[in-house]
Amino acid sequence: MPPRDPEISSDVSAVRKTVVDIRRDLHAHPEMAFREVRTAALAARRLRALGWEVTEEVARTGVVAVLRGNGPRTVALRADMDALPIQEIDRKSYRSGTAGVMHACGHDGHVAGMLGVAEVLARRKKSLRGTVKLLFQPAEESPGGALPMIQAGVLKNPDVDAIFGLHMWNDFPVGRLGVRPGPLLAAADQFDITIIGRGGHGAAPHQTRDPIMAAVHAIQGLQSLSSRMVDPLQPIVVSVGRIRGGEAFNVIPDRVEFSGTIRTFDPKLRKKLPQMVRTIVGGSARAFGAEFEMKYTMYYPATINDPGMAALVQQVAAGVVGAANVDDRVQTLGGEDMSYFLNEVPGCFFFLGCRNEKKGFASPHHSNTFDFDEAALPIGVETLVRTVEAFLAAPGPARR
Repeated sequence: MPPRDPEISSDVSAVRKTVVDIRRDLHAHPEMAFREVRTAALAARRLRALGWEVTEEVARTGVVAVLRGNGPRTVALRADMDALPIQEIDRKSYRSGTAGVMHACGHDGHVAGMLGVAEVLARRKKSLRGTVKLLFQPAEESPGGALPMIQAGVLKNPDVDAIFGLHMWNDFPVGRLGVRPGPLLAAADQFDITIIGRGGHGAAPHQTRDPIMAAVHAIQGLQSLSSRMVDPLQPIVVSVGRIRGGEAFNVIPDRVEFSGTIRTFDPKLRKKLPQMVRTIVGGSARAFGAEFEMKYTMYYPATINDPGMAALVQQVAAGVVGAANVDDRVQTLGGEDMSYFLNEVPGCFFFLGCRNEKKGFASPHHSNTFDFDEAALPIGVETLVRTVEAFLAAPGPARR
């Protein structure tokens, strides 16, 4: 079903141009993880002018803003600020002016949209039935800024009762939102394996302990995690993205290194995987008389939405774009450190459609031609504003 015209309030319509202007300014001045100095300063300056209480340099470059209404509960919204190490090739007027860095995932839209939310809520402060806290987070792409912000106390003073956030989503057209309870994004973990054998002449492999053959069998064996060792109804992806070993065509090397990622939704399965990988790789290495070393790094946990909070966002989103344009089946094996916030307090993270093929906005996230239809921005602002107001107006105790 084609998206219907969204229902946008006059307050949100009034800030549309400002939001677009901010987004283009941020796109032209992208900043990498924990270097979002200009972005953070811009956000803090605008927030103060709107009457928000602002704290800067949280977890290095993060910004926290508080608006106190009349009510016991506190709701938080999160926007990530960092860009990616990608050289933009688009020739648009607001293209990146920083060599080798661009906003290729929509974080510029997240920040600009949040500042639009801040302006609308500031206008409605007298009618707010509680407190709103905005979290402008650094370093989502890597190494992760959510956990340092939590450790810095951003969910305290006042204590946050629920948290929400959105992500621009070029897999969906403008006018469609993806909101689902339970797992939305996967845990994203990394394994680094070194197979240690004994090298020699390629013409006399019997005199070696071939680490290449051991690595080949280990990599093939790792695919059995999804095909034979894990419930086939349980989503899991194992991908090897790097292999290094050998320097000459006729020399069997002493060692081979390979690295990859494993993506899962189930926290219980995730805990079992390091030993499962160790068993497979160890068996393959021993079969060829080799040894191995393994480093298994757990990065972001799965992003899991609270069912009640997801239901709230679904209801709000239906009021903005129509129930037929709210997709509750969306999932991706990508990772997000919004997961850390959702592990601390109930909340919902959702996708905001921003694709428009007719206008040329169809490139995937993290590509050097990524861009999105800015018509999505007021839809995101409207949805977040209504979510804040709906949560604060609903009956329920504050988290203390």
